[in-house]
Amino acid sequence: MGIIKGSGDFFALDIGTNAVRVVQLSPGLTGNSWNLDHYGYASIDDKTLKVDTVEGQRRLGEAIMTAVGQSGIKTKDVVIGLSSSKTFTTVIDMPFMPEAELRNTIKYQIDQYIPMPLNESKYDFAILGKSLRDEKQIEVLVSSVANTYTEDKMEFIESLGFNVLASEPEGLAILRSLIPDGITDARLTIDIGEVSTDLAITYQDTPRLVRSIPTGIRSFVKSAVQNLNVQETQARQFILKFGLASDKLEGHVFHAIESSLDSFATELTKSIKFFQTRYPSIKVNGIILSGYAAVIPQLPEYITAKTGLACSAGNPWQGINVTAETKSKLSLVSSEFAAVIGLAKRFEK
Repeated sequence: MGIIKGSGDFFALDIGTNAVRVVQLSPGLTGNSWNLDHYGYASIDDKTLKVDTVEGQRRLGEAIMTAVGQSGIKTKDVVIGLSSSKTFTTVIDMPFMPEAELRNTIKYQIDQYIPMPLNESKYDFAILGKSLRDEKQIEVLVSSVANTYTEDKMEFIESLGFNVLASEPEGLAILRSLIPDGITDARLTIDIGEVSTDLAITYQDTPRLVRSIPTGIRSFVKSAVQNLNVQETQARQFILKFGLASDKLEGHVFHAIESSLDSFATELTKSIKFFQTRYPSIKVNGIILSGYAAVIPQLPEYITAKTGLACSAGNPWQGINVTAETKSKLSLVSSEFAAVIGLAKRFEK
């Protein structure tokens, strides 16, 4: 989970649960702009993700090479995303000290902050600055991942002929692409994927709470299948077309997935309460939606009703120069690019 510094060609790779996405950016003419140099997208299915089999590895490798091949990317250097469900990220308070001293101290204390044995994991940290609760302390973002997961993933990608420069939890990369420049208040970001949801609360565009919950669109689809007695494909179509609208299909879709939605909403309110308990003087002022959270009809209104916070759709393409033709080609999947764009923005201008 190293941090890239300086310039150099690399591309970002996001292996999702429904597609492989690659993006290569270059700095634009202004400080907050980027050029989209290359992008690629290749759909995958559950069988492809079973990389513990020879056939699964072959299929996934083909999907990655297809996405890279169609993109026109030439460099072999790559930054990869790590599934949030496989990583652990938290914010801790430590006594104020110089960074060099902190680096030496934290390695002897890190085991008390991460849930996995130190000899079986990799960890990294970033100093966020003076603690928002105690000016005599500093806040540090700590992230860890099991050696077996990250090493297997790096080994697999490098077996395809690429050079892995760095890796990063997708939940952190998403924030880099979704939080608009100049946001100084606290915002909750919700990115619903296929099998899980990344939640994060940022303050002054810095993550203060990061977590992943095991609820994704497939949880809603499963409920719809059971309660509407329809096939998975049709259940998904109903959710994405009619969503939670009470005037569509007599509200049957909403009622079919209501129990899953209530559990989901409970996790949202739990996260907000945890943040406001840790930072009682800071109020969460809004919610940014990404992934399926931004495309399921009436879900923003439902979340607002449950949390009391206004929702807005996040735009991972903000500040990126994209042609009208590319926008048209990406129209159906553009909301899926939050993680890979965030990874591509690790370039230090």
